[in-house]
Amino acid sequence: MRIGAHVDSADPLAEAAARGADAVQFFLTDPQKYNSPKPREDAERIRASEVEVFVHAPYIVNVASPNNRIRIPSRKLLMAHARAAAELGAKGLIVHGGHVGAGADLTAGFTNWRKAFEYAESEGGLPLPVLIENTAGGDNACARRFDDLARLWDEVGRFGAGFCLDTCHAFAGGEDLTGIVDRIKSITGRIDLIHANDSKGGFDSGQDRHDNIGSGKIDPELVVAAIRASGAPAIVETPGGVEGQTADIALLRERAGS
Repeated sequence: MRIGAHVDSADPLAEAAARGADAVQFFLTDPQKYNSPKPREDAERIRASEVEVFVHAPYIVNVASPNNRIRIPSRKLLMAHARAAAELGAKGLIVHGGHVGAGADLTAGFTNWRKAFEYAESEGGLPLPVLIENTAGGDNACARRFDDLARLWDEVGRFGAGFCLDTCHAFAGGEDLTGIVDRIKSITGRIDLIHANDSKGGFDSGQDRHDNIGSGKIDPELVVAAIRASGAPAIVETPGGVEGQTADIALLRERAGS
């Protein structure tokens, strides 16, 4: 059972060592800008490391958007980050499920997700799994409510889409964490990664505000249970830097028995 953290991208392996992490996740560019990744001098060292690597796509990516000034650049950026992540030997590229905005037809968002995968196929295919992450809120979000997630998977499941479960997002998004792994797997057939986060916001608050394990509103045992049941690697995206994340990793390892 691999447990790690979201870290700064400058030297992710050093950040992993500082936390005693088995896995790391990081951005390749500014998460709020449409910047394509540049080749990294440490690519060979990252590929050769025993640390499991995941890359998070920029937050700005929204392939579900009905606005073609957002949707089309998002498709291209997702492809660019997938290729760059594959060069690092990453196990997956995490991308938020996106939204269509207030008053728009959510069905269009699911269709746009399918078209994003079709675009990737037309560009030579995805070189690594794209892991769609559930979200805490968003106007007409594609992956907040699990009934909507099922509609999304009707469109993207055929392309081998992966799934990343964020425990904070699920809780704040109004989904009960008890038995959550079985419910998700009944929809997606898989969970590739757990974002093991506590929540500052309350249940169904729609607030994407992560907290350290045991410091927020979520029973830590529910987070541990999700990790155990999924068998997937876990990444903490929690505050407190090295000290806070090291404590979270140690707590999860102790309670998960890894």
